[in-house]
Amino acid sequence: MAERAAKGSEGYPPYNIEHLAPDGFRITLAVAGFGEDELAVTTEDRQLVIRGRLAEPSEDRVYLHRGIAARAFQRSFVLADGVEVVSAQIENGLLHVDLKRVKPQQLVQTIPISRK
Repeated sequence: MAERAAKGSEGYPPYNIEHLAPDGFRITLAVAGFGEDELAVTTEDRQLVIRGRLAEPSEDRVYLHRGIAARAFQRSFVLADGVEVVSAQIENGLLHVDLKRVKPQQLVQTIPISRK
């Protein structure tokens, strides 16, 4: 998964990918300024898609300097086979998305043999 991590070359927002033993992973995105209602985490066709869109700023604010990025983003990660999203939580301006590799169930199936 890490090798095929983020699609696209844009670096916003920055992110980390951690391995959590034994079968877990965590993607952490720096989303300072975004609230829970301004973020969306979805899976679409074996891709994890994280979107952020800030609410429109109020008209009564007058900025003397505006250095905090306030732009929308979309970051996609290709999920390997057997990797599922477990949870997502926001903490101190960081969005943590936890993933887990699910071991496939080994099914034993008996096939009846018939006569012709």
